[in-house]
Amino acid sequence: MRRQKGFSLIELLIVVAIILIISAIAIPNLMRARMSANESSAVGSLRTINTAEIGYFTTYPAVGFTSLASLGGAQPCTPTAATGCYIDNFLATNGGGNGKDGYSFTLQTAASAAGYGTLAAPLTLNQTGTRAFCSDQTGVIYYNAGAATCTNANSPLQ
Repeated sequence: MRRQKGFSLIELLIVVAIILIISAIAIPNLMRARMSANESSAVGSLRTINTAEIGYFTTYPAVGFTSLASLGGAQPCTPTAATGCYIDNFLATNGGGNGKDGYSFTLQTAASAAGYGTLAAPLTLNQTGTRAFCSDQTGVIYYNAGAATCTNANSPLQ
């Protein structure tokens, strides 16, 4: 009588099937959690940009509100009107043009003493995020579900 060494093919197939079932349940939840984290990061970045814009406006009232690039500066940063040093350079340059945490940040309206507008749009809709976010000099953050555009006519974030 021979002793069996190892597992039979049926046993291995059953284990693989169980692993596939578990992963089919877990992967969609992981993707939703990642999109939620990206959206939270985008909202936090918009809040940071709002605070930086108000600080820049207070420090340089003759210039008024400014662009994202002028809010940052390469390290070590010396505050001037061209490089405010209010936010990290990664956010100020929109991640070198590749976005930050699945979102692209742009100045939505022309920077001036009258106001500004910023837009956080998902890099790939329904993969990196499901909502676009925007804000202006009022500090209110708005969102637009299922779109890559947003204005202050959309719903405010609660």
